[in-house]
Amino acid sequence: MIVYNLFPLLAGPFTEWTAHLARAAAMEFDWVFVNPVQRPGGSGSLYSIADYFDYHPRLVDRTVDTQPEAQLRGALAGARELGLRVMTDLVINHSAYDSPLLAEHPEWYRREDGRIAHASCVEEGGRRVVWQDLAQFDHAHTRDRDGLHGYFVRVVEHLVDLGFRGFRCDAAYLVPPDTWRRLIAETRERHPDVCFVAETLGCTPDQTRDTARCGFDFVFNSAKYWNFHDHWLMEQYNLVREIAPSIAFPESHDTVRLAEELQGNVDGLKQRYLFAALYSGGVMMPMGFEFGFRRRPHVVHTTPDEWEHTETDLRDFIRRVNRVKTSYAVFQEDAPTQVLQYGDPNVLVLWKGSTRTRDEALIILNKDIWHRHEFWTENLRNLVQSGAALQCVSPENPMEYVHQPFHYDLRPGEGVVLVTER
Repeated sequence: MIVYNLFPLLAGPFTEWTAHLARAAAMEFDWVFVNPVQRPGGSGSLYSIADYFDYHPRLVDRTVDTQPEAQLRGALAGARELGLRVMTDLVINHSAYDSPLLAEHPEWYRREDGRIAHASCVEEGGRRVVWQDLAQFDHAHTRDRDGLHGYFVRVVEHLVDLGFRGFRCDAAYLVPPDTWRRLIAETRERHPDVCFVAETLGCTPDQTRDTARCGFDFVFNSAKYWNFHDHWLMEQYNLVREIAPSIAFPESHDTVRLAEELQGNVDGLKQRYLFAALYSGGVMMPMGFEFGFRRRPHVVHTTPDEWEHTETDLRDFIRRVNRVKTSYAVFQEDAPTQVLQYGDPNVLVLWKGSTRTRDEALIILNKDIWHRHEFWTENLRNLVQSGAALQCVSPENPMEYVHQPFHYDLRPGEGVVLVTER
């Protein structure tokens, strides 16, 4: 999966999506992820869904006669014509606290002290976060499990019928594994090509592994938070990679914009996208990253008027990175990966070896986005298993020939990408 996240409140009404989809296709993304498009409750949050079969009023174009559902179908049909498959959020852990479902089916919800419970999670450090606008479903203990399950089967069928071919399953680790196994298995019986991705950010490695085992095609990894030094990312990666491949991202709608974090450093933006794209089987990039947007999308307040006009344009770089990813199998799987020792702590040397083909890769990355650093080795072939010649496929400044001994002056944040065959 090479995923472009179209944030609907920033993109605007369904009828305005065409240009954003065309831009994603031109950068050679093959999937588009759209956050929830259903009608929200009183809080207005995209993730506080009041009606799973109606549409967010701000995404409906009132200047045309076409019905909202037809507008969405048209947008998704346009994506297919561009060669894009589209996934959306599947939110089954909770609904809006003011959803009509609470009155119609109170038995579907979890209770605390006799009251319907708000959805919550425990953040790192043990602090519990409670969302007052969300009511948590009780998949595990409701006396009407078949009724609740059947409702979300209908939700999935409706979304597939509209044209969605995949689901990012929100807060997947908070939903009982049996619920996912049943829903995924039944969906695949009818729609074998539909993809399920587990949103597992914030959970422990064991929770990620257990969630992945429910039949998900992908999970998300935490590469965005890695400092290029500590061991934890590789430990998490190896714990899950044989169960389900993962998706990395340089930023998401839940994080501060990377351009804001890096004070607009374009070399840092390139470095993080290159690493995210080539580190794991999948990658996801939110809209606006290609232009160095600095304003974080908000699930309630963002509007199309907040589209930023910057001097940054990474579209060609992103297209070239995506082309490298699609050209070599080693970058399309969560392949065995190892950080190789190198004397300069500012240089990351990452080896990857495909389990499906003979591909091997070396990524030599300048961790420092402000200064140059030199990389030198007597013989690059000693760093790979094959001992064969390496080819440079770097998205920027590719070398026609890889010399031995190998010496390279890495620009700030630059990554050199080398491939060979065992």
